Amino acid sequence: MSDPLVIGLDVGGTSSRVVVTDLAGTRLGTGLGGGGNPVAHGAEAAAAAVGAALDEALTGIDPGRIRAAVIGLAGGTQVRKALDPVWPARGITCPVRLVGDAEVAFASATAEPDGTVLIAGTGAIAAQITGRRLGLISDGHGWLLGDRGSGFWLGLHAVRAALADLEEGIETSLTIPIRDKLVGQSVFATRRALVSAMIAAAHAEPPVTLSRFAPLVLDAAVAGDPVAKNLITEAAGFLLRSTAAVRGPRETGPIALAGSLLTVATPLAHRVRAELGARWPAAELVSATDGAAGAAWLAALSLDPSAPHPSTPPSRPTP
Repeated sequence: MSDPLVIGLDVGGTSSRVVVTDLAGTRLGTGLGGGGNPVAHGAEAAAAAVGAALDEALTGIDPGRIRAAVIGLAGGTQVRKALDPVWPARGITCPVRLVGDAEVAFASATAEPDGTVLIAGTGAIAAQITGRRLGLISDGHGWLLGDRGSGFWLGLHAVRAALADLEEGIETSLTIPIRDKLVGQSVFATRRALVSAMIAAAHAEPPVTLSRFAPLVLDAAVAGDPVAKNLITEAAGFLLRSTAAVRGPRETGPIALAGSLLTVATPLAHRVRAELGARWPAAELVSATDGAAGAAWLAALSLDPSAPHPSTPPSRPTP
């Protein structure tokens, strides 16, 4: 009988990633698809995106060898129902366990079973991890109700700052690049006309796409813009508050940082790391890497509790 394989999936709003490994962590297949969150994209589009990523990852692999699968995704029953038809359509008959994106992010960052994960990408959430399972959570409420300190939050407040500059004279270097991204470099007869055009353009997009302005805030903060620097300070404060809501003051387990705002060298990442280090000096700060690999490891652990953590990259043999 062939050695068993596992599948890990990290399904987000903008992309879906799949990893196929053996129990030793050797990667045998990878796949990348579009956004697979049914809440954001609808059930049919989400199933198609996840299915395309699975098809790529399973190229040349017998799906009958897949013995366990873990999918990391924000959502609940609606998500599972939307993706249920994907597995049997590809010959995958093993149990498929749905977990939160915070769980696979933490698993990708550390082999420790307990700790904290803080995610700041398009959205933002902090979570307690106990026995590699989700415990307390803070925020992650979505663009309408929360996600404070996230890319969306920064983008929203950047647009607000540009409008305040134009209407109230609160100067910021964010105004021109945001104007250009919203309405181009068209000439308007009055400032009021420009403001109206920017407002209309912003409302014409899905709200969450305001996160595309977050990099402008990061760049402006590096350049010394006081409005942008204040936004970074405020965002870091929100993220620290979310972390403190799920982590006791004397906890020493690792803190995993995930999401594009915290896993690369941004002003927000520097500020958050410094404040986390000051609040929890005994905690190791680790960065999430590939959530799909973390999910695959969780799947492997269900079959073999001694399965090695993906932090040690294995060689890739021919499947």
